Amino acid sequence: MRAVDGRIWLILPAVSLLAVAFLVPVGWLLSRAFTFPEPGLQNFALLWERPVYMRVMMNTLMISAIVTPVTVLLAFPVAHLMAHGSARLRRWLVFLVLVPFWTSLLVRAFATAILLQRHGVVNSFLVGFGFIEEPLPLLYNMTGLLFGAVQVLLPFVIFPLHAAMLRIDPTYMQAALTLGARPARAFLRVYLPLTMPGLLTGATLVFISTLGYYVTPAMLGGPRQTMIAQLIQDQIAQFGNWGIAGALSLLLLLVSGVMLLLLQLTVGLKAVAR
Repeated sequence: MRAVDGRIWLILPAVSLLAVAFLVPVGWLLSRAFTFPEPGLQNFALLWERPVYMRVMMNTLMISAIVTPVTVLLAFPVAHLMAHGSARLRRWLVFLVLVPFWTSLLVRAFATAILLQRHGVVNSFLVGFGFIEEPLPLLYNMTGLLFGAVQVLLPFVIFPLHAAMLRIDPTYMQAALTLGARPARAFLRVYLPLTMPGLLTGATLVFISTLGYYVTPAMLGGPRQTMIAQLIQDQIAQFGNWGIAGALSLLLLLVSGVMLLLLQLTVGLKAVAR
């Protein structure tokens, strides 16, 4: 009993900090959905009655649904090389994947804007080598938003996949090939299912993170790519409408909760934690 009490005292500062800096302000904002400007459910009724709110929510879900599979497809070969490549290659890949975590998201968004602008590196390369005649519109549209979101979120898929691949016994694939399975069939029937906990964990992290994106769509997307986090910020900063902002925040929280529930029903949160 004393050991349990000791552990509780050790985690008490962190729990208190989370409660004061996160739970209390977030709970206050969510409560505004039911109390501002007056008690009731009128804010949720407005979300349903005004098409702009539902349009932005559907736009957010669509962007998240596009970003997630693209990120997974790009992350899979990198994670595989990190798990099964040479020792030197693994060290370099881990370093390259970790570097983005050491860089501010705002700086990375500005760097992406420089790459994609009309006379940026990408367009200059394509025009210089004759692939296109005129610079492509790569910025302030869906292309710019997807490019920025994917490069930011790649590590969140690579590391869970890498952890799952490290736990796979290489003799499984050898046994499948020995028993007559073609490499593609062995991959689909043996290797891919074993990576599913890491894959689904990374995909869920990407989807939920994209739902709450603000900096990337604000800097790289256009008016048609407005996402729900931008709408929440506008409601508070421009209109002082805490009720609608709280209702939108609660809706966003519910969607994230549904994604975590689906993760629990598919692979289980215990499998993710291992």
